[in-house]
Amino acid sequence: MASDANQDAFLGRAKELSNIIKEHIQSDSFIMAISHHDADGLSSAGIIGSALARAKTRFSVRIVEELREEIVDGINKAKPDIVIFTDIGSGYFDLLSSHLEAETSLVLDHHPPNGEVPKKVVQLNPHEFGIDGARLVSAAGVSYFVAREISAENKDLSALAIVGALGDMQDKNEKRALMGLNERLVEDGISSGNVRVDSDLVMYGRETRPIHRALAYTTTPYLPNLSGREDNCLTLLSNNGIRLKDGDRFRTLADLSQEEKQKLLNAIIAYLASIGFQSNVVLDMVGTVYTLVNEPQGSPTRDGREFSALLNACGRTGNPSIGISIGLGDRRAALEEANEVVANYRKTLASYMEWLTKAPDAIQKFQSIWVIRGENQIQESMTGAFSSILSSGGNLSPDHAIIVLTRSKEGGIKLSARAPPNLLKQGVNLGAALSSLTKRYSGFGGGHNVAAGAHIKVEDPNQFLQELDEAISAQMKSGLGS
Repeated sequence: MASDANQDAFLGRAKELSNIIKEHIQSDSFIMAISHHDADGLSSAGIIGSALARAKTRFSVRIVEELREEIVDGINKAKPDIVIFTDIGSGYFDLLSSHLEAETSLVLDHHPPNGEVPKKVVQLNPHEFGIDGARLVSAAGVSYFVAREISAENKDLSALAIVGALGDMQDKNEKRALMGLNERLVEDGISSGNVRVDSDLVMYGRETRPIHRALAYTTTPYLPNLSGREDNCLTLLSNNGIRLKDGDRFRTLADLSQEEKQKLLNAIIAYLASIGFQSNVVLDMVGTVYTLVNEPQGSPTRDGREFSALLNACGRTGNPSIGISIGLGDRRAALEEANEVVANYRKTLASYMEWLTKAPDAIQKFQSIWVIRGENQIQESMTGAFSSILSSGGNLSPDHAIIVLTRSKEGGIKLSARAPPNLLKQGVNLGAALSSLTKRYSGFGGGHNVAAGAHIKVEDPNQFLQELDEAISAQMKSGLGS
């Protein structure tokens, strides 16, 4: 755990970067923000965009899946006075050094840095201060601490920073609580009157969906024959005497008494045990919940995890503009569009799980990794979400990392990797393994120890997978991966 001194040093650097931004605001500079397309990246962009909008400066926001030469060329054509990269950048220093023309660029990231920071780049990254960016602060938190120093008015953006941290699954701690620097932004959210913290059922649609639908929408953890199956969820609830309606209105999980909530959990445990599934995953369904109290009741933006799922769906389905609009405060047309996006996104994930149960040949087991071969089945943008579901659901033995791969529209293979907690304790670092190995396959990769991704320029990934398995096995044997 990072010390208070490490955190204070990090916050001191955040103030330095905020001063650079304030100087450009005062100079009426054109500021371009570039961010990643997942929930954390969209939250980060919403935070920086909101801070710049409140400062009444000229700015634009662009969302990308990755940085490539053509994307940097597009940035150069826009001729910004300063570029702010959020949730992306620390793994692309060679590219920024060789191609980016802007005189000043800021990188607000939480991924492990790769290479030397270019002279024209100023970085704020928790790893530079001995703080684990995979668990203790996300890019949204990094962006928030800079925005807070731009103006005290931005303290309310702590709520969006919480959404980003939850989107990056940084709640895998005791009681599903956020820890480390994330605790500081939670404190800001509470003290500014924007966030309430409780212990409750941790399920999607806790305040917004009928009970059976909330249960069917639950994918973390994945519940076999329940996730994606409203009919089975209705049967389970009815068989266990849990009332679905108050008059004509469907009840939500928030409407249940403590006794009813316990009855629901017991019913899920009994059901999973009856089909031979690990029932201990139900323990992850109870924990710390973060309510954004100034969001309307019944809105998917009121529960932190539901908000993060909404943003993630927007980004992963090619609708980042909707996510950015919501992050910047639009609660009308953009939110209506996002609800439809989320419904389709969850149906897609549920269809992948159903496909996998019927296609056992798509699963390859190596010494240290499970590989899901989704070349002709899984959308490129969905490998990360699907690998996260598999890693949290207990469907595959927890002593292997999970790799989900598919074909990239640009040729080659796109893959996402996730590591269970016991592998991390043995020294596994997926980001380091992929970063090192992909260079030999004309590709690129990296990320955190627990979650990483890569592109490789091959048609047949078997040799790569064998080498990846050997690299992860070696990390486990040496205990030096992290």
